[in-house]
Amino acid sequence: MALRDPVAHLAFLETYEAAAARPDSFWQERTASSAEGADRAQQIIAAGPDGRWVGTLTVLVEEPGTTDWAGFPIERKQTHLVGVFVRPEERGSGLTEVLFDAALEWSWARGAERVRLIVHEENERAQRFYRKVGFVPSGVTVPLTGHSEERELEFVLERD
Repeated sequence: MALRDPVAHLAFLETYEAAAARPDSFWQERTASSAEGADRAQQIIAAGPDGRWVGTLTVLVEEPGTTDWAGFPIERKQTHLVGVFVRPEERGSGLTEVLFDAALEWSWARGAERVRLIVHEENERAQRFYRKVGFVPSGVTVPLTGHSEERELEFVLERD
């Protein structure tokens, strides 16, 4: 569903077609590595009354002395929010705030000094939400993978 959203190209690096072509074992391993109790990653899922997923995000731990997905050095312990998606009919309901609260709680419990995320420069709806919940642009930009003329912006929330 997330990769079929009309603005998925602004929010995800992977296309629906590429994701659908991956073997089941890829998704099983990815799910296991971020399931409840994992220390390096945590997928947070919101389910509706019928059990259907209505929202999700994943939190990745980034340690100092390593590099991130774009090759930039990580200088302090932080977490990185990725794969943020809420079904269109749930947007504006408060669900995204609940997901973010859970992500922040998980991050702070693991000693993160800050939480970050990357957002497409044209995804103004997401940028408004991130600002609303306390994230601010760090000034770091990265070229969009496969589209070097487009940029993604880093937003951060420092631990109090």
